[in-house]
Amino acid sequence: MCLFGSTYMNTRTAPDIWEAALGELQLQVSKPNYRTWLEKTAGLNYQDNLLVVSVPNTFVAEYLDRSQRSLIEKTLIGILGSTDVRVAFQVNGHYPTANGVNNGKFLPTPPNRPGLNPGYVFESFVVGDTNRIAYEAAREVAANPGRSFNPLFIYGGVGLGKTHLLHAVGHATLSRNMQVACVSAEQFTNDFVSSVRERRMEEFRTRYRKLDVLLIDDISFLSGKEQTEECFFHTFNELHNAARQIVITSNQPPKAMLLTEERLRSRLEWGLVVDVKMPDLPTRLAILQAKVRQKGADVSVDVLELLAEQAKHNIRELEGSLNRIIAYAKLLRASPTREMAELALDSISAKEPASIEAGAPTLLLQAVAETFRLTIDDLKGPRRDREAALARRVAMYLLRRETGISVTQIGEEMGGRDVSAVTHACKKLASELETNNFLKRKIEDIGKRLNSPRGPSL
Repeated sequence: MCLFGSTYMNTRTAPDIWEAALGELQLQVSKPNYRTWLEKTAGLNYQDNLLVVSVPNTFVAEYLDRSQRSLIEKTLIGILGSTDVRVAFQVNGHYPTANGVNNGKFLPTPPNRPGLNPGYVFESFVVGDTNRIAYEAAREVAANPGRSFNPLFIYGGVGLGKTHLLHAVGHATLSRNMQVACVSAEQFTNDFVSSVRERRMEEFRTRYRKLDVLLIDDISFLSGKEQTEECFFHTFNELHNAARQIVITSNQPPKAMLLTEERLRSRLEWGLVVDVKMPDLPTRLAILQAKVRQKGADVSVDVLELLAEQAKHNIRELEGSLNRIIAYAKLLRASPTREMAELALDSISAKEPASIEAGAPTLLLQAVAETFRLTIDDLKGPRRDREAALARRVAMYLLRRETGISVTQIGEEMGGRDVSAVTHACKKLASELETNNFLKRKIEDIGKRLNSPRGPSL
């Protein structure tokens, strides 16, 4: 049953519709994908069943149009109750080239534009027993950059506040007129590769090594990329030797990372390694209350308690559910009630695939097998032809990257293979991905299958 009937046709605005869609999409794609492709988008116009969405550059527009259009339009159909909904992406031009056109080229956020989320400050971070040490360490680093806990390495699962703390350090140090750069490891890699290709390495070195504070998000992306790892190692050394602050986040501790450079792993453990875990129920409730105040919304305590009880995986899930309920209430021109919240949350769970926490390895292996037109037995068994060997490497790499399970567990999932075979396969695949567009497309196809409302065929 659709929550929105024709009675409300004239009350919907593009920003409200897109906010509701983002609330659902935030629950259906991974945090890195949401942050990279969807976070900086906005609803511009809705007319004749066409929703125009503003995006920051043509790279994002092309990716969403090519890889996420189906998921987005299915989400909009569920929200609007119409089977004839289309979406178009309009570039706002945040990253123009000299002639004012982006030309489809991805331009990473340069260090003189830190790229900090304005909402990710210490004052808006809700502290609880599961994140207090990380919070206090980040505050100490921001107060005394380069003199304590250098580097600061924060690790934990998806959507638990690592990036919030990273950006909070950036805001605090930037306010003291320091040179700050906050980039993802993927952005650092892209910047390095383009600098090598365009023979701008001296410019690259100068830009990163003159910094007072370097903030790197999701460092595990560097795993297996030998040249980028080496470049980051030397950048790290230069900054550390000059007592410049480095803060790094990851979904796993340094010891568990599949790094080619063992000396880089030891550098990451030099300062302080801290973790963040899923907040307990009182902290989840406090987070929701803080989010409600930020949004200026009116949501009763019983609705917030329902959300806090049901969202048990990460803060992204918590906030996504809250965004969905607030957006529905706006579109319905009514105050959020527990009944509305239950209906909204039920509709989410009805569309979601099986639990990713519990069934992630099985779902992922099925998606890999379908993409390569093989069976799971082919992936796990002794088959040694080129296609099966490649698919097996992809499966091992994605199991490591997406689920965070240990190499020992991966070996068990893949039919009892030993740890050295898994480690070698992951490093080899990571290296191949740097230059192999065919492999990149295959992994995109696997992602589409996993993000499909129906998931892979089981």
